[in-house]
Amino acid sequence: MTTYSAGKLKPVDSVLKVSEGDMAPDFELPSIADAKVRLSDYRGKKNVVLTFVPAAWTPVCSDQWPGYRLAMDLFKANNAELIGITVDNTPTQKAWVDAMGGLNFPVLSDFWPHGKVASEYGVLRSEGFTERALFVIDITGVIRFIHVGDINKRPDLGMLMQALEKMNAE
Repeated sequence: MTTYSAGKLKPVDSVLKVSEGDMAPDFELPSIADAKVRLSDYRGKKNVVLTFVPAAWTPVCSDQWPGYRLAMDLFKANNAELIGITVDNTPTQKAWVDAMGGLNFPVLSDFWPHGKVASEYGVLRSEGFTERALFVIDITGVIRFIHVGDINKRPDLGMLMQALEKMNAE
């Protein structure tokens, strides 16, 4: 699969608008499965992990999301639904996901209005794409963990699993 390298980027270029303990801002976004996904539909049913990545067809993003396929049993064991979000349009996302051999979690487009959800969470960068960010939201809709990492690096899966396990142990 051919990817586009944007070069070395400023590690973080946004200011969070939410904190751990806040209710997660609700949203409804289109998915590549030609359906709308609303965050509040998971309330009372599942924990949610939002994974924002900067852009389709880039090397780190193309490594990060397929890696989650291997950990799907860990998400299920923690009653968590993984949801991927980029500011790319759905046709671009669909082509990218197909080129990666498919993904087993919803991929949502925050394309229009451009980056509205990313902006509400405070992870929209000045370049118009998102930070590499993770939000763990509990079954009641409360944000329990936030990680905004260096955009140039894939976040550690172990850190995410520890956050889920800690939340479920409480």
